[in-house]
Amino acid sequence: MHRFRSHRAFRFAACVLCIASTLTLALAGCAKTPTVPTQDATGQGQPGAGAPATENASQPADDGSVTDATPAAEPVTLKLYFPRGETLGVVTREVPATKAVATAALKELLNGTTDTDALYGFHTEIPKKTSLRSVTVKNKIATVDLTDAFDDGGGSLSMMMRVAQVVYTLTQFSTVQSVVFEMNGKPVEALGGEGIILDHPQKRSDWADMLPPIFVETPAAGATAKSPLRITGSANVFEATFQAEVRDASGKVLAKKTVTASAGTGTRGTFDVSIPFTSPRQEMGSLVVFEYSAKDGKPINNVSIPIKLTP
Repeated sequence: MHRFRSHRAFRFAACVLCIASTLTLALAGCAKTPTVPTQDATGQGQPGAGAPATENASQPADDGSVTDATPAAEPVTLKLYFPRGETLGVVTREVPATKAVATAALKELLNGTTDTDALYGFHTEIPKKTSLRSVTVKNKIATVDLTDAFDDGGGSLSMMMRVAQVVYTLTQFSTVQSVVFEMNGKPVEALGGEGIILDHPQKRSDWADMLPPIFVETPAAGATAKSPLRITGSANVFEATFQAEVRDASGKVLAKKTVTASAGTGTRGTFDVSIPFTSPRQEMGSLVVFEYSAKDGKPINNVSIPIKLTP
């Protein structure tokens, strides 16, 4: 068994599996084109929009995932990592105050996407019947115990994506650097029959192939955007340089900026910049990031993130 490491190989394998079996449901999202709808990100005007029902499993008082500096009485905004097309993207959820933020984040992740998330092109590769048994954080390692439904169905791309969803969701916290997987209380060394090796703590860098070349973590899809708009994330692009544009609902560019990541051209670097913009009214717009092709100067690696613009 071995880990696939070429993203092009992942895509090829995914296509073969999709042709071979209509049961490979995990690849259903690959054909979807992410959109930037003009509806309110809160779901107004969208029948049935809303979050899935939360599981009734008890919430521990503390799972070791917060620091003493974390406010104890304020709601917590969590990032959840879901596939959008063939790569990961970010949405957020707000939950009641808790010291077990890792547990809360995993429960929300397992609840899946909302109608609004789906409208923006997000889906999940984690099987619906998967339940969380526990999360414990010690020495910056999160041990997550899931039911064995986590291992059900899907090909190699689906298996890798669901692992990446869990790893990125848990490592958003400063108290977590890596993740150890268990199923029904037993350590997981390999996932399914796909050769996905999990016999050591999994870090974000192990699953960077699941990210788009330009990965925006802030703002999340559907976020309210005020000027200046802060943009954070990571990128692996030619000469570490890409473009960021704030656009209104019609696609008109309100502001743009050339962004330089801390590394590039084969190495993923980070970025954290702000873009001032002026919007005459509140409306759904977008943050669009892309790079110019070194070959012909055309925009490539485009990612469009729906955001609510405010004056």
